[in-house]
Amino acid sequence: MSQQYPGPSYPPAPGPYGPPKKKRSTGATVAMVVGGVFLFLVVLGAIVGPDDSKNDKAGKPSAPASTAPPATTAGPAPTTPPATTPPPSSAPAKPAAAQLPSFVGMGLQSAQDKAQELGYHYLTSHDALGRGRNQISDRNWKVCSQSPQPGSHPDTTKIDFGTVKLEESCPATDAGGDVKEAGSTMPNFKGKSVKVAREALDSSTSLDVKDASGADRMILVESNWQVCTQQPAPGTALTGQPVTLRAVKFGEDC
Repeated sequence: MSQQYPGPSYPPAPGPYGPPKKKRSTGATVAMVVGGVFLFLVVLGAIVGPDDSKNDKAGKPSAPASTAPPATTAGPAPTTPPATTPPPSSAPAKPAAAQLPSFVGMGLQSAQDKAQELGYHYLTSHDALGRGRNQISDRNWKVCSQSPQPGSHPDTTKIDFGTVKLEESCPATDAGGDVKEAGSTMPNFKGKSVKVAREALDSSTSLDVKDASGADRMILVESNWQVCTQQPAPGTALTGQPVTLRAVKFGEDC
């Protein structure tokens, strides 16, 4: 058997316009376009030069804001020296004196108002009949006596008015005034009100008060009842023994 050798290979025959051209891929075309644009931008940047605005911000320091010089503060306002007061006098001031008139016959409220107009403000009043009634409504009472008597007195003087109700007659002698404590001796309470007797005795005294008329009435408002009899008798030493009073209403006979 005879051995066969392959024949020589030859390039393909050219066509009428030469060998056929290879077709570029789409990706290669895009890469070329992008590369061309990038090269154009680089050249353009070199011609134009760096961004001035960036240089201004980075290279040139901005001018500092103008600051006004600090305001000068005025010194402390001058202080006015405190007014000097004269030293107090060592001698006590004497109370002013005024002329005290007579208030007898005046209504209690009017008498008090007049006394205050004259500078007297230490005023008090009492029941001139010795019954120990309180002057709750001053306009319902009238002045029968006064202490001190009319004259020149300091305006710090205490003025005490002896009074009765408007419908009552003033007594010949003032039977009121401050209630005096009994102390160690039994006072004479005859004609006085049960209220006055109770206030004069020690608060620990056992007191038995009854109606002297025999009607066995209850003694409620003690300033409306007058003492007819008492036990122990006036002048007796008080050693804590009980006290008995018999009384009737004012205006009634014992």
